[in-house]
Amino acid sequence: MSAFIAGLPKAELHVHHVGSASPRIVGELAARHPGIVPSDPVELRRFYEFRDFAHFIEVYLAVVALIRTPEDIHYLTYEVAREMAVDQRLRYAELTCTPYTSVRPHEDGVGMPIEAYTEALEDARVAAERDFGLVLRWIYDIPGESGLPAADATLDYALNHRPDGLVAFGLGGPEIGVARPQFQPHFDAARAAGLHCVPHAGETTGPQTVWDALRVLGAERIGHGTSAARDPELLAHLAATGVPLEVCPSSNLATRAVAALAEHPLRVFRDAGVTVTVNSDDPPMFGTTLNREYEIAAELLDLDEAGLAELARAAVRASFAEDTVKSRILAEIDAHANGPGS
Repeated sequence: MSAFIAGLPKAELHVHHVGSASPRIVGELAARHPGIVPSDPVELRRFYEFRDFAHFIEVYLAVVALIRTPEDIHYLTYEVAREMAVDQRLRYAELTCTPYTSVRPHEDGVGMPIEAYTEALEDARVAAERDFGLVLRWIYDIPGESGLPAADATLDYALNHRPDGLVAFGLGGPEIGVARPQFQPHFDAARAAGLHCVPHAGETTGPQTVWDALRVLGAERIGHGTSAARDPELLAHLAATGVPLEVCPSSNLATRAVAALAEHPLRVFRDAGVTVTVNSDDPPMFGTTLNREYEIAAELLDLDEAGLAELARAAVRASFAEDTVKSRILAEIDAHANGPGS
């Protein structure tokens, strides 16, 4: 089963740009900007061994602080793409980017123009498709904890400095104390400009946050949505409307959204007829890979190879890829599923 998953062409819809930086990538960035994270390889590996959610936050913010120049953005993006394509057999990914954290000046005054950020992203996207056959698209997300100023800036980046690969507008960060309705004008404006809407909701808060994302923000997919399992009416609504959930099992365990993988509501979603996609969120920081998340899904849902192939197809269909890209990847999945020994 592991070999089948490793060779399965896949799409990923919920994976963070900075959160995908592996220890190898962080090591290179640390060499460029000494003093932010340990530079010794042994110490860096120890620093990067995920222990708990507090440590995840520490590592995540440290990596954010390493992204200081357009060259860093290009290197991070290109090398993340390399690992996605080579190690995880990804053919398409919608990377959630938070330009606000790179463009706004840090405490030490370091920041970069949005034009330079955008150019670096796009150059890396084009190179990744050329070199690895991986199609990358962007989701610009609001860091909710930074409030309306961050929302205003992120909307400006999306509308007035829009990269060619931008397909959606999102909302991330902590949910507790960050009400979704305050961002309605931003999502309305993004939608009017032709962007899809994909906020995080229901990861660490209750089902009402998911309802707000759907009814107020116009969500077309829900990031996580874990607590939706507690609301039968919400499950029925998701099933009837076909709004997919971007499920990230290992992430949910690490953030204590679920107490144990055996208690994850993935099966509840599937049995209720909800469309689910499996994703890795911040894979190196949560000590996982997309392949591992597929293995977990296979265990939770009792999937055979045909079931895993259908799970991969669900992600492609739920993506915002062009029809030609979807058709190509679906054909690759079919070829893998129908290959020798199938």
